[in-house]
Amino acid sequence: MPVVVGVIGTGLMGKPMARNLLRGGFSVVVQNRTASKLKELVDAGAIAAATPKELASQCDVVITMLIDWPTTHEAIFGADGVLAGIRKGSLFIDMGTTSPAHARELAEASRKRASRRSMHRSAAARKARSRGR
Repeated sequence: MPVVVGVIGTGLMGKPMARNLLRGGFSVVVQNRTASKLKELVDAGAIAAATPKELASQCDVVITMLIDWPTTHEAIFGADGVLAGIRKGSLFIDMGTTSPAHARELAEASRKRASRRSMHRSAAARKARSRGR
């Protein structure tokens, strides 16, 4: 069964990443606050999701590539966010513009949900923890 990769945020960095994943043969689900930005990717074979929760419920790997922490926070922690829909055993990768403090917040939320859901911390969260920040 092919790995299904979700990309939340299809702007300057997320769109080319999703396009390359499609070219690489992955099944790709995409979500963006501005739905019209998904058209080119959907035309190339991606599946559009209405919310981060919907995307996360379909994917083996979930990637957020968002512009700032308030946007990222809502996409992850909101009522229709990634954490509300992510499947057990899925890999979560935050590649957005965030700080080490935000990576720690995400890592802590992941630990708290570990009994219900299996999430892996992003490399940034592991690096922040190893530096004691």
